[in-house]
Order: sequence, then C-alpha cells, then structure tokens
Amino acid sequence: MWNLNFTPPTILPATVLTRLPESFRQARRTDWVDANKPGHVMDSFLEGPVFDGCGNLYVTDIPYGRIFRIEPDLSWHLVLEYDGWPNGMALHPDGSLWIADYRKGILRLDPRTAQLSTVLGHRHSESFKGVNDLVFDRDGNLYFTDQGQTGLHDPTGRVYRLRVNGQLDLLLANAPSPNGLAVNEDASVLFVAVTRGNQVWRAPLLPSGGISKMGAFQTFFGTSGPDGMALLDRDRLLVAHASLGGVFVLNARGEVTEFLRSTEGATVTNVAIRPGSRELVMTESATGSILSAVLAVSRSA
Repeated sequence: MWNLNFTPPTILPATVLTRLPESFRQARRTDWVDANKPGHVMDSFLEGPVFDGCGNLYVTDIPYGRIFRIEPDLSWHLVLEYDGWPNGMALHPDGSLWIADYRKGILRLDPRTAQLSTVLGHRHSESFKGVNDLVFDRDGNLYFTDQGQTGLHDPTGRVYRLRVNGQLDLLLANAPSPNGLAVNEDASVLFVAVTRGNQVWRAPLLPSGGISKMGAFQTFFGTSGPDGMALLDRDRLLVAHASLGGVFVLNARGEVTEFLRSTEGATVTNVAIRPGSRELVMTESATGSILSAVLAVSRSA
C-alpha cells in the first residue's frame, strides 16, 4: 500500500544531467568491487552528492578513492584520489567536505587545497565496521552510519552522533545495514535508511540526547533497498532506492506521493537538492550518471 488514497504515486522522469567523462573511467577489478559487486568489472561507482555554496556538485567514486567536482557548466574536475573508499559526503558549516570512508572512518576534505585529514578513525580504539553515510543537524552535530557488511543475517549495524564538543554517542546498534540519514529541521527526528531490511526507520531524538520508540516509517521491496536520503519542504523525505531505479518521495505520514524514475540504470544510490531550487540530483552508480528531476511545491509546504 503506497498511501491511504490507494492510488499509485505520481511518476516523474529523472533524466541524465551529466555523465562521468570517458577520460576518468577505469574498467578494472578492485577489492571493493570484488566484495560488493562480485563478478563485475566496474569503471566507477558514484555516490555522496553534495552542493557547495557556489553551486558546485561534489560526488565520490567509491572503488577508486576519488572525489570529483562538477561545476555549474557541467565540467568534471578530479579534486582528490587516495587509498580509501569514500561513500557519503556532507558540507560542514565551515565549507569543508566531511566524508564517510568505509576504510578510514570520518574524514575532512578542504576542497580548496585538496588536503585530507582524519576526524574520527575509530571508537574506543575499535575499528568501525565500515562507515557509509553522514549528515549534519542545524547545530553542527554529525550523524553517521556504520554499515559494514551487516544485514538480516547480522543486524548489528550502528548509528552514531558526533557532537560539536567531540562527544561520540552510540544511538543505534541493531540495524541490518544502516545507510542514508536525514534529520528534520529542528533536530527532533532522525530517519535511517535500512538497506537490507528494505525499510526507512524513524526515531524521535530526545532532549536528553538519546532516541526513543524507533519504528518503521515505510517498507519497500527489491534486491537492494533504501540508500541515500534528503529532506525537502520540512515534511517530504526523499529516498533513493538502490535496486528499484529511482527516488521515492514520502510525506509526513510516510505515504509515497511521487516516484522519480530513472531513465538510465536502476542503481540510484543517493540524492541531493540544488540550493535555491526544486531540482533534485541523483547518482545512478551503475552507469556513472548524474540524474536530474524537478519537484512541484508540496501542498502542505
């Protein structure tokens, strides 16, 4: 059941905005590809879209440890290549890019100098399972997922909050593959994409600092599940689905109101909102493409 009207969601096309240029494509095996896409030879796997204040779009390329900047004229520039597996990214208030790197933990990149540094490489000297995605709240606190290879067979994925004062809180420790995150405008609700459970979970964030009464907000299906997420209009949650080929739009009740369908591949892994507009951009990782779609104003916005 998509919604209480028992009607299908409105379907909108998400068309190709730009593609990774051929000069940057590297068709070869890597350890990441062997572990996560066995039997494949991939030239890229784009993720982590985030805009800066100048309208530049940054994306990661996980298996090759690359960070790209796509300028407003759609030209691609390699910012950094290093020995990591960068996945999600988020823009810090100071203009730096914070990266969830599966191998190395939480990193900080100065996009002007391409200088990379470690923010958090472990918890109590214990390595992370493999961090995946991250988001800042309005006060600058960082939420991130520690996914690793967890799933229904091993529901031990974690969600952390790194406070501005450096305190690290473990908020969740029983998720089967926690992935994308979203925090609402007043930092009172946390949404977690649980990929292998094929659900989006919702939890109130308590004034005391913990979470309470976490529940399933929406349930999907498919060979993979919900991936990156973003919030639009305060009450619309955008959910990229990594096997159903698009982005679902959920209202405040968790109903699916629109579906932004990829006109390219089906591996839509993440979504970002272009600042000052209603344009959504999505990473279609299997083809190395950036997709684009425009949403109408919400009736409740």
